[in-house]
Amino acid sequence: MAGLTTQAENNLLNLMKGTNWPSSGAWGAAPANTYVGLFTTAPTTDASASYTGTEVSGGSYARVTVASSGWSALSGGSTTPAQISNSGVITFATPSANWGTVLAVGIFDALTTGNLLWWNTITSQSINTGVVASFAIGALVLTVD
Repeated sequence: MAGLTTQAENNLLNLMKGTNWPSSGAWGAAPANTYVGLFTTAPTTDASASYTGTEVSGGSYARVTVASSGWSALSGGSTTPAQISNSGVITFATPSANWGTVLAVGIFDALTTGNLLWWNTITSQSINTGVVASFAIGALVLTVD
């Protein structure tokens, strides 16, 4: 997203937090919630629902709901990347079957299907039956630079 102004970066991150786009409302209402998902194959595009990654499925898997208030205040600015992070622990359900090797995380606008809004690779980890995946406070950082 190179080339965006600081204000545009902040507007995008505020949209993720549930704050409406500035007065024009060009992007419509911000989501009240976002949903964190896990991938065994990383997406190759983050533009829309047409992403090509493989999201975990089965074995009690479900995306985790994060309320707009579940994201931190904006930090960064004109000389450092603008960012927000999770302000609470994000914990997935306990797997009842192996989920495989998780190597990417995504932020969606819906609990199922919907649009992929953001994604990034993470340190890969095998998530097998009984192994709970989670992100500590501040571990999931959404950056615009």
